Amino acid sequence: MARTAERVESLIDEDPEMRDALQTVLDRAEGGRVTWEAVSDDLTTGQWSRLIQERVLEKTGDGGCEVNDPGDVAAVVGGASAASVTDGGTTTGASSASSTSSDVDIDDEDSSWSVYDKMAAVGALGLFAGYSLPNVRNAIASVLDIGLGPLEAALPFYAVILVLSLFTGLYSTILQDNLMDTSKMAKYQERLQEIQEREKEARERDDEEELDRIQEEKMEAMGDNLGMFKEQFRPMVWIMLFTIPVFLWMYWMILEHPGELGTMVIPLVGEREWTAGVAGPIQVWIVWYFLCSMGFTQVIRKTFNIQTTPDTS
Repeated sequence: MARTAERVESLIDEDPEMRDALQTVLDRAEGGRVTWEAVSDDLTTGQWSRLIQERVLEKTGDGGCEVNDPGDVAAVVGGASAASVTDGGTTTGASSASSTSSDVDIDDEDSSWSVYDKMAAVGALGLFAGYSLPNVRNAIASVLDIGLGPLEAALPFYAVILVLSLFTGLYSTILQDNLMDTSKMAKYQERLQEIQEREKEARERDDEEELDRIQEEKMEAMGDNLGMFKEQFRPMVWIMLFTIPVFLWMYWMILEHPGELGTMVIPLVGEREWTAGVAGPIQVWIVWYFLCSMGFTQVIRKTFNIQTTPDTS
């Protein structure tokens, strides 16, 4: 991809003889694969090693190497600049699959939030005001009480929280599954991990030039952290938009009916009022909700085989 073209251009700038070496590699590669024996009469061991170090050649399990992005390599060897190769999009699909994780293009446009995502974020922030403003809390809770009031009347309060935690856990998992691109997050992580591994190898070789290049890549990759954050936080704003009103209703019920909701028996703690603190200022009803929610969420993910974390294996 673009990075391969940049590396080839850098190699030729450092040593013009690398242009002929690269042309030899391309001429003698069969299906993108080449062995040292095929080029040893025209390449030095230093040139061969340099191509491997710069990821222009990628070692394969049979002792040979595969040319990363041969279309880009050929274009730069033929006199094109890396910038023009990038703009022209000469990367071939076959070579893209064999490139390393740092060569994987990550389309930041796909990580951009839509207008609806931004509206959801603003709405979630606005709902936070309900925790400190009684008028906002009462207004939201009163609307939800139209639907949740009959549920509360039919079940004890601990069972109501159990049902609500199941409901919130279900739609939270669905939102994460549909709005979070775990494959893109995996690419972000793989790229950063690959850069760290290359840096470690370069330090072991005391290769200052390679360390300088890696440092530049690390600076460019800092934007990946923002991309990962955007991917992770996008479903969270929608989850908060739907969950905060539920929390406000539970909070409103406890404040408005302190003696009518009964008590809760907490293991190792005993019987406690819903507003009693369990872990510092964290009250009983919050602890019970999160315990139920975490349990139901894990069951839902296992049942429907939903993955919400990147798989970099």
